Amino acid sequence: MTIDLHTHSLASDGTDSPSELVANAKAAGLTVLAITDHDTTGGWAEATAALPAGLTLVTGTEFSCVYTGADGRDVSLHLLGYLYDPENEGLRQERIRLRESRLGRGEQIVRNLEADGYPVTWERVTELADGGAVGRPHIARVLVENGVVGSVNEAFEELLSAHGKYYAKKVDTDVFTAIELVRAAGGLTVFAHPFAHRRGPVVGVDVIAAMTAAGLDGIEIDHPDHAPEDRIALRALATELDLVGTGASDYHGTNKTTRLGACTTDPKEYERLVSRTSARVPIRLSA
Repeated sequence: MTIDLHTHSLASDGTDSPSELVANAKAAGLTVLAITDHDTTGGWAEATAALPAGLTLVTGTEFSCVYTGADGRDVSLHLLGYLYDPENEGLRQERIRLRESRLGRGEQIVRNLEADGYPVTWERVTELADGGAVGRPHIARVLVENGVVGSVNEAFEELLSAHGKYYAKKVDTDVFTAIELVRAAGGLTVFAHPFAHRRGPVVGVDVIAAMTAAGLDGIEIDHPDHAPEDRIALRALATELDLVGTGASDYHGTNKTTRLGACTTDPKEYERLVSRTSARVPIRLSA
């Protein structure tokens, strides 16, 4: 089995439609794929309808979260929620709140760029989002289209950084609340790219232990943003805390250079993870 448990489609900030995502996963030799768009279930139905024979689909979402330390400082982090009941009212309302926040934040970033004369419009950004959750990669693509930068990565480095002039904050969910909400909806939770230092500040081992005590099921170990030493440390931590250790590409189509299946999950760890769910099961058609 070749298992990739973290990917994005046009429903958030990827460039593949959900149907293209499952087709590309099959072509890449994957046997299990998780669709985990940001703060939405918008791609689930299309991905399920287009699911090719022989590919198992795990439905999920990447939730935008925050941890507030004793000193009052916030650290942004992401939580992958899998196989939960999308009709659970508490979690549904939180997804709506997060999507609306992303929309407002995206428009504010565009207005900030426009004020300094950059050729980017909110109309074009929302056109690229195509009804999905708006993210900074959509703004980056407009900047690439208009020749401001040469790539999406360059747009993030020069103009869209969280520490830059044009950035606008979005509303996030307290990570312990998010774990509780996903669990209440019968789902599973995995801490996404916990040691991705180049993205910004990360939480300490003590916070991951507290998340585990709150019901966290796993941590993402093999991820493109994790250095070899990070993966070694996370693997040891997963053993110590009895967490499922996953791996994934965090694929975004052409918005990032990472290919599907660049990092994968060990089949035994995958079986450990999915055996814990109560709301939904992975979707598979006969080969």
